[in-house]
Amino acid sequence: MPAPTELVQLASPWEELYSNSKGLEIFITFLHVGGLLLAGGLALATDRSTLRAIRQAVHDRVQHLEALSSVHKTVLAGLTITFISGVLLFLADVKTFWGSWVFWLKMALILALLINGWMMTRAERSLRATGMREEDRAWTHLHNTAAVSLVLWYAITLAGVALLNVS
Repeated sequence: MPAPTELVQLASPWEELYSNSKGLEIFITFLHVGGLLLAGGLALATDRSTLRAIRQAVHDRVQHLEALSSVHKTVLAGLTITFISGVLLFLADVKTFWGSWVFWLKMALILALLINGWMMTRAERSLRATGMREEDRAWTHLHNTAAVSLVLWYAITLAGVALLNVS
């Protein structure tokens, strides 16, 4: 599927600048990978802790929930860096990315990750509102969203690597 002509023309000055500057290419790619490392690394470690928290005592769960809320801002900062650099990478080669099914799969996975993150924060709010009772189903929901998050982070990484090699 060909890219819209207007978008290709709009991105043309950036594409030229990007393709003629190895330093800029390295920097933008670093921002993309670095943002992914920041957001994904912290999210993976936190998801692992969340998966373990369901088997812990209520007191330990409360501590985990407090720590969990402080992680979201850093993960969102990393995702913002990754998003901005991703848009710049896309605009550097609109024709290639627009027609790539791997690119659109990666975008769908990112959307799924964002929806899952929203569901995770809803489960956290529910836990805070209910006083974090041990029998609360919100813990199971939080556990499940953490498991889905782990899978999505790795799937997005795989799609990114595939994008470099398939497009």
